[in-house]
Amino acid sequence: MADNSNFIDYVKICCRSGEGGAGSAHFFRDKFTSTGGPDGGDGGRGGHIIARGSSQMWTLLHLKYKKHVIATKGNPGGSSRSSGAEGKDIILEVPLGTIIKNAETGEVEHEITEDGQTVIVTAGGHGGKGNWHYKSPTNQIPTYTSPAGMGRREWKIFELKVLADVGLVGFPNAGKSTLLSVLSAAKPKIADYPFTTLVPNLGMISYRNNRSFVMADIPGIIEDAHKGKGLGHRFLRHIERNATLLYMVPADSDNIAKEYHILLNELKQYNEELLDKPHILAITKADILDEELKELLKEELPKDVPTIFISSVAQQGITELKDMLWASINDDGLS
Repeated sequence: MADNSNFIDYVKICCRSGEGGAGSAHFFRDKFTSTGGPDGGDGGRGGHIIARGSSQMWTLLHLKYKKHVIATKGNPGGSSRSSGAEGKDIILEVPLGTIIKNAETGEVEHEITEDGQTVIVTAGGHGGKGNWHYKSPTNQIPTYTSPAGMGRREWKIFELKVLADVGLVGFPNAGKSTLLSVLSAAKPKIADYPFTTLVPNLGMISYRNNRSFVMADIPGIIEDAHKGKGLGHRFLRHIERNATLLYMVPADSDNIAKEYHILLNELKQYNEELLDKPHILAITKADILDEELKELLKEELPKDVPTIFISSVAQQGITELKDMLWASINDDGLS
């Protein structure tokens, strides 16, 4: 994965759509007709600002320095009822999982979740109608047209929430990056100190019969992350778009159940709906435990969540974990 400087999940852009072209007040003329009827065409629509989803992108980096995007205006109408050309649309490619907000109100206006999906972020002005529209039995020579629509100038916020089948949730050093590196071809930065992972890492996980699912290593949460402590809000928003959550607590934690409930509380305080997502609890670094210790720990673990002991390094419980995740993603009644 790219380093932290290349992962941009928030940009604010001034979107200026094009104004519509003017309608024409032309009258038909040729060498045989000097006072023909109205034949002024319509003006062209102004250019839109459009967002289009791309499965090949995972960051908003390419938009970081686009502080202003400006579409062109429509061309005026011509004679013989010919319409003016539309203004050129500006198309902004965005990763799947991008939401677009009104910068003034904070209202979410669009969500991009599919490859090729397009939405009009800021609409261009409509073209003015030509005078031929206004001919009537009582007005054979209308000299007026309807005015063209003005373009809009709007500030928009583009915010990326990583879209994945499974999101890994845990404190720093819970073993999330190690698990992702073992399960997929992703190569996240791994070291034994907090906040090694500063951006979400995505990995494609191969499963049986050529099936696969996407896993996101969400940067480590800390207690009070929901208050913005650490990089809390930036981390937490990426959890919202994951279908299933895998909570990870290391076997050498002082109190596994307590740590799990702290994680639950952080998600609840940020967005209570996150607790409704299917979830599994993995006790990581389980290679340090013998069977007797595992049995003792099981007595202390929460009873309302499917639980598994795993070791990424020793490859313990990995196949079983993938089975549990697949069942959870596909609603097989696991949780």
